[in-house]
Amino acid sequence: MNAVSGYVSHQKPKIDAGTVEAWIADDPDPAAQAELRDLLDRLPDTAAAAELADRFAGPLTFGTAGLRGPMRAGPNGMNLAVVRGAAAGLVRWLAGRGATGPLVIGFDARRGSAQFAAETARVATGAGRAALVLPRPLPTPVLAHAVRVLDAAAGVVVTASHNPPADNGYKVYLGEQLGGPAGAGAQIAPPVDAEIEAAIRSVGPLSAVPLGPPGTVLGEDPVTGYVAAAAGVVDPGSPKQLAIAYTPLHGVGGPVLAAALARAGFDPPAVVAEQAEPDPDFPTVAFPNPEEPGAMDRLLALAAETGADLALANDPDADRCAVAVPERGPGGGWRVLRGDELGVLLADHLIRRGVPGCYATTIVSSSLLRALCAAREVPYAETLTGFKWIVRAAEDLGYGYEEALGYCVAPGMVRDKDGITAALLVCELAAGLGAELRTLADRLDELAAEFGVYATDQLSVRVDDGSEIAAAMRRLRDSPPASLLDEPVTGVEDRADADVLVVRAGTTRLVVRPSGTEPKLKAYLEVVEPVAGPEDVPAARERARAALHALRTETTAALGLW
Repeated sequence: MNAVSGYVSHQKPKIDAGTVEAWIADDPDPAAQAELRDLLDRLPDTAAAAELADRFAGPLTFGTAGLRGPMRAGPNGMNLAVVRGAAAGLVRWLAGRGATGPLVIGFDARRGSAQFAAETARVATGAGRAALVLPRPLPTPVLAHAVRVLDAAAGVVVTASHNPPADNGYKVYLGEQLGGPAGAGAQIAPPVDAEIEAAIRSVGPLSAVPLGPPGTVLGEDPVTGYVAAAAGVVDPGSPKQLAIAYTPLHGVGGPVLAAALARAGFDPPAVVAEQAEPDPDFPTVAFPNPEEPGAMDRLLALAAETGADLALANDPDADRCAVAVPERGPGGGWRVLRGDELGVLLADHLIRRGVPGCYATTIVSSSLLRALCAAREVPYAETLTGFKWIVRAAEDLGYGYEEALGYCVAPGMVRDKDGITAALLVCELAAGLGAELRTLADRLDELAAEFGVYATDQLSVRVDDGSEIAAAMRRLRDSPPASLLDEPVTGVEDRADADVLVVRAGTTRLVVRPSGTEPKLKAYLEVVEPVAGPEDVPAARERARAALHALRTETTAALGLW
């Protein structure tokens, strides 16, 4: 198994037909049985043998992102059998830890999500635990909020977030009883993931897992409660004049964001019609991730057409938020803000509002937040990548963000990234600046004049064979660069426990790690360009852009995957 949970190396072992037959006999889904039977019947066809070998190369591993993988029959896929085993292991682990309270279950609009949620509920009730199921496909933050307000032992959300259409996933959140104050309603973190994985492997035959009634399907209270709390992140007395364009990217965020905007006092957004309704095929985008090139094209066209002040996008389960603003000068155009830019803007806004607590980000995010917190005398923390770590940075967390468009702006409400509340807060900030005839871009320039230009970028390569990622990490560890941008390397930090390598040289930083949810290797680049004064900001941005381009070239050569 490579570093990506649920993706195995494409070095295919020989398949044992008896192993497949045993799985078929225990699989509770007749359609999945037929799917595997068809592949068996096609043997010794090479393609069928390779497909079976891949599906049986190992189980879909339960990690800190829970389960995530392609929808297909067999142990190395997302299907009813794998979900039943995961649910049985989870409720067994909860019982073993003495956790009381219900299991709350949410789901998105991907294929299989509703069925997997229903199966999880039946496994929970079969084990004697109450199961509370959210009323329809809803954003992941609604589930995270419900775990807290319903005093649940744990929560499950069936989603693959922004993964490709063929994938689905299974994410677990802990209640306060097991998670503690910093982990109440937060994603699981080690060693809990390994403990649940061990419990899953001990389940035994799926046919022996007791199934109970379907649990209780909740009414609208969890949704209306979330909407009211989300609207509460906005100061009622702040300006609300703002023209917004929005897309949920074929996901489930649209109605909830619209309701929260209305409750907070903003006008309804213009919505990209072709992407407004949930669609598991995500037909208008290559990947349903606002970080991917082209994913926001229709939104930017709508924003230009409607004369919007701000363009917002959520990913399909609405736990991430992307923002674009109009370009200055003749010709218009739109500038998509990087996750680091928005992350620092929101932190700056909350600090100026006097929101107390520790402000946290990750080792792959911009180091500008550290500089901002030091200048404002605000507690700062830096964690490994992932919101499971960010929200546990401090019990008194005031704000957390990661560069991958994830923002926790109200940790007392949702102890996780939340694309709905982030969207509301950026609307408040944009409207407030607009009332002063300023923009988000103006505020970024003001911060650059104060701290310098902190320019970040990312290289990401998707692979078919997971061994390529491990080989690239080995090469980099064995021969790290001696210099970056002609500056001698001053430090190499190898976080082998997290499979992360950090290389620093003067005003340059490079962080390399495998993705935790997709078969990708990621490199995070940062350069810091000093600024002589406000009038030097545009030139400093150009210098930083050129430096980033050169750093991309150096990093590409060092990784050897392109």
